[in-house]
Amino acid sequence: MIDRTLAPAFGQVENIELLEAKPIVLGNGLKVFSVNGGEQDLVRIELIFENIAYDASKPLQPYATNTMLNDGTRELSSSEIADKIDYYGAFLQTDFSNDQSSVTLYSLNKHLSATLPIVKAVISDSIFPQVELDTFIRNQKQKLSVNLEKNDFLSRKIFNSVLFGNTLYGYDTRAEDYDRLTRDQLQSYFSLAYQPENCTVVISGKVTDEALSLIDQLFGNSWKNGKSVNPNTFNFYQGTGQEHYVEKADALQSAIRLGKVSINRSHTDFPGFQVLNTILGGYFGSRLMANIREDKGYTYGIGSALVSMKNAGYFFIASEVGADVCTSALDEIHKEIEILKTQEVSEHELDLVRNYMLGSMLGGLENAMSHADKFKNIYFSGLGYDYYQNYIKTVRTISPRELQALANKYLDWDGLEKIVVGKKLKAES
Repeated sequence: MIDRTLAPAFGQVENIELLEAKPIVLGNGLKVFSVNGGEQDLVRIELIFENIAYDASKPLQPYATNTMLNDGTRELSSSEIADKIDYYGAFLQTDFSNDQSSVTLYSLNKHLSATLPIVKAVISDSIFPQVELDTFIRNQKQKLSVNLEKNDFLSRKIFNSVLFGNTLYGYDTRAEDYDRLTRDQLQSYFSLAYQPENCTVVISGKVTDEALSLIDQLFGNSWKNGKSVNPNTFNFYQGTGQEHYVEKADALQSAIRLGKVSINRSHTDFPGFQVLNTILGGYFGSRLMANIREDKGYTYGIGSALVSMKNAGYFFIASEVGADVCTSALDEIHKEIEILKTQEVSEHELDLVRNYMLGSMLGGLENAMSHADKFKNIYFSGLGYDYYQNYIKTVRTISPRELQALANKYLDWDGLEKIVVGKKLKAES
């Protein structure tokens, strides 16, 4: 008989096999990476462009250009693009991040000859119609107006600005920035950024020879380079751990965001810091959740994360708590950080975290597309697949003493920028 009062024994993950991306270079220098796997007749084709030529006087230029790519070409209107993609059961989306902008197509292989030329038109022949730009500006200003009433949005906005200043990473967007957008700005950025020299293609799923041949046909020599480009490069410096309060007298909850500029994936300490972060606030069983949600009842959720970007990384802790317990919540966060710096993590807790992290990584590799996502993480960080071998080794072997040393190295309470949006902080009885 099974004794159901006893938890099952841990079965730690020993090794994780990744489908490695195979490189192909087309005649015009375009870099293509193929991750082949799975039985379903489906592929995801991502065209990823480095963000370039950031101009603080035109802060929304890269974002607006990417967002409006599928709003019309010389031959197709926005509705015609959408109708053609829908007709073939495909899906086309654009995405913008701090370092890259992308255009992604999900399509059945049998329809690629019909859907992929639309993508080619979008990334080489977009015209940014004025009527669509006017709609974009109107919608974005309305969205910003609504978001500015949300404490958590304001706290993120202030946090990014405090850490990263007047750069693409931290620009404090205002409604008037949208009013300054013009078609000429978008067309100028489009012609510079959306060219083969600045593009990486990642195809994943059931990758056929026919699909690769079609990519070569559409995006190879027939797609010409323009002017040379230089990716954005930013330098960031540690702040002084200041307190930033935005008082909202009628707030029932206060949004808290604490953090600092930190290391990114290319740093040797990054995997160990990820283990430390998971213990502190990186999963539902973390210390911050156990204390501030489960024990104190101050919040529905609290978490921490270590984020890697090209030019920097950053660490943050975020939550929304009852306005009347905001000071107490900050005190408890401080306490949990100090415990990690002064007391070694128990082997039992560390084993739980090891299994959670390795299990999450293994569980997240469900198809070729998720393997491609792992490839993008290392490729755009200038790393190789040995990063994951080192990551797995670190998670499996890092010691409590090493974690304590990392806590003292990276978790400096006085160095954390402290943003609170809500009621003004005051001592609680």
